Amino acid sequence: MERQTLTTNFLYTISWFGDTIADWGAAGTQYFIDGRIKQLHKYHLTLNFDGSINSADGKYAFIYQKLGTKGLLLKEGELLREINRSYYCANVYEYPAAFVTVNDITYLIHCPISYCQLDFENVETGEIVTHIPERDAGDVFYSRLEISSDNKFLMSKGWLWHPLNWIDVFNIEECLKNPLQLDQSTLYPGVGTEICTASFIDNNRILIGSSDEVIDGENNNLPPKHIAIWDLEINQISKPVKAKGEFGNLFAIDENLAWDMYLFPKIINIHTGEIINSDETIDSGNQNSAIINRDDKIPQIVFNRQTKQIAIAGHEKIEVLTP
Repeated sequence: MERQTLTTNFLYTISWFGDTIADWGAAGTQYFIDGRIKQLHKYHLTLNFDGSINSADGKYAFIYQKLGTKGLLLKEGELLREINRSYYCANVYEYPAAFVTVNDITYLIHCPISYCQLDFENVETGEIVTHIPERDAGDVFYSRLEISSDNKFLMSKGWLWHPLNWIDVFNIEECLKNPLQLDQSTLYPGVGTEICTASFIDNNRILIGSSDEVIDGENNNLPPKHIAIWDLEINQISKPVKAKGEFGNLFAIDENLAWDMYLFPKIINIHTGEIINSDETIDSGNQNSAIINRDDKIPQIVFNRQTKQIAIAGHEKIEVLTP
């Protein structure tokens, strides 16, 4: 892997915007890989925000407190409105949020009504288009939302009681037509172990990784501490592979390789489990679950699906890793 360190004067949040990194909390400060810095907007927005996402065109951004209840929705750097989520257990799991554009309408996907109810909010109008009286949400804490590259599927890498990490996948177009489908996902890999981490490989395949928590001792199709590929079209997983080292925070590079950010950055061959490259001098945190707390080391880590690069926020610097 190649490593490049970008120096900053101050740093609030990081998001990939094309092949640059934007700090939307700091007036849209844009960091170029060649070291150039550009300010896109006027206003600095500070309230201990430590997470951010943006629409693909950079027109909209959402900055938020990862383990808090408050967020700000921005349009071209100007505040559109405040966004909130339930206080309930908000201090132990990441704020669920993702942008998606369908039929030229951009939505913010989040949980404005209840911690256990996913909704689509029209960014421009503020209308929560999926909040209908018939909704009957299940008891799931949605988190770590991810959209497939074709905007077809939404994945939540959240959790539920007892507590247990829990993966759900939803067909976005079908959920917009019938919001009741957001109350109970029909796409879930039937495995006997807890899935602690997952990442889209392409539009229809997801890389999954198990923890050491066994749910069903008789179902060993994904043993503890293994990785596998889940095919959404046939709802089956590939032959599991034992990872040759600790892992827990995967980002799929392609059908052969994946980043893992647990403890330090590493690149794993997902067919053999071998760690083919690593850099133990970089602290990339100890997140290996949807459930975290304020004592954990959880730096901001963002993955660029187009360039396959990882960016890690540090003390007045950004580490950029290229496979």
